[in-house]
Amino acid sequence: MKFFWIIPFFLLQDAGAFLMKNAKVKLCLQASPMNGNLLLEDCNPESDFQDWSWQGDSLMNHGTQSCLSAVGADRVQTSLCGSRGYTSWDCLNSLLSPLGSSQGYLVANKKGVALSSVTGLKARWQDVAGRSVCEEKAAEAEQDRYFAAALASTHVYDHTAGNATLVLGINQEELEELLWFFRREDPSVWNYSILVLSFVAMILGLFLLSINIVRNRKRKIYVFREAVQTTQQAELEAKQALMPLQENSPDEPRKQEPVPQDQRLGEVVVQWKDGTVTSLYAESSEDAL
Repeated sequence: MKFFWIIPFFLLQDAGAFLMKNAKVKLCLQASPMNGNLLLEDCNPESDFQDWSWQGDSLMNHGTQSCLSAVGADRVQTSLCGSRGYTSWDCLNSLLSPLGSSQGYLVANKKGVALSSVTGLKARWQDVAGRSVCEEKAAEAEQDRYFAAALASTHVYDHTAGNATLVLGINQEELEELLWFFRREDPSVWNYSILVLSFVAMILGLFLLSINIVRNRKRKIYVFREAVQTTQQAELEAKQALMPLQENSPDEPRKQEPVPQDQRLGEVVVQWKDGTVTSLYAESSEDAL
């Protein structure tokens, strides 16, 4: 049962961090990692040096792990938490003042921050959402009380495990069911199973990929052959349309036209389409000569 409360505690222990923004200059308080000085810079939620949280009555910077402290009459810087000096602060109406001292309030100025008796907007500190840092302190205190009560409840449960009713209002059967979700087991079997399934999936994917490649190659070859056959058939049909039928049959020898028997040497004859044969030059009589 302790793990049921300890796990959320570690998950939420940094949830109380906030940015300290001055209500007047609209800049956030930033701790210097070199010399402990305090600066006023543009608000950056990603910067650990601008993250502050309440540790009781002290304001701790998450970047330097040091606390806000008053040094001298009006000087303010960061120093080790719990060291000598005023590291505890009283917060009221967004005003921060050293606890147990009358040095004034934390005020923003041109050089950075200092202690002054001014209570205007320069002395008021808020988070980026406009909520007072005093409300952050109250919320942090409430959270601490909550977890303290939770841990105390788990301590009571350890000594009263046989009771049917617990301090938290949960009976033993419901509590055991909740603890089942937080059981500890060896994840090796699960990890090895996932590894084997991943390997099988990879082999299956490679097999399907190879089949797809082979099928695509065969399809391209088939399409190429069909295109070649179609081209050859078209060329053959074109040649047959241009060449006479007798010239396309080489086995049949060309028939020579018979020469008329009454044709004389030197005579030019013409064979017409209807089959008649006539002499190109008409025969002239000897009397005409």
